[in-house]
Amino acid sequence: MSQNKETQWYVITGGPSSGKTTTVNLLKERGYTTTIEHARHYIDTQRVTGKSVEEIRANQVAFQLGVLTMQIEQENALDPSELVFLDRALPDALAYYRFLDLPVDAALTDALASASYKKVFILDPLPLAPDYARTEDAAAQQKIHQLLVETYTHLGFPVVHVPKLPPEERVDFILKNL
Repeated sequence: MSQNKETQWYVITGGPSSGKTTTVNLLKERGYTTTIEHARHYIDTQRVTGKSVEEIRANQVAFQLGVLTMQIEQENALDPSELVFLDRALPDALAYYRFLDLPVDAALTDALASASYKKVFILDPLPLAPDYARTEDAAAQQKIHQLLVETYTHLGFPVVHVPKLPPEERVDFILKNL
């Protein structure tokens, strides 16, 4: 992978219901710059138009491409020299494409060619907590977690596994391992 730029970006990722958003929100409360998760944001923008979550997720190609487009725009707008914690990043899209057995499109391949992250924190899964946007079961949660580990490792990013800890302790663990 040819990484064109050095960044000060740290990825917070993991399978569904691993505590990513809680962790990112706590980092934000402590004064760090953070990003939002785009899958949920995409669902919310589509629900405003009257579509149900089932309708939105029915076309997985369109769904994944919509999320990917938002992620690319977000990462392109970030300052590489600013310390930022990302709630998921571009390689997450590749893991989800693999999970869904979707063909990898040029937009994803091109975006991954210049992706650069200082370190990737993969949160160990917590008990699955279903909500309006989350449709995965426990088996899918484990498979997605494994695909995220494989994807980030294969792409050569430094990975740190974040154990199951209370939320504030997870944040402390991450900050000690920057």
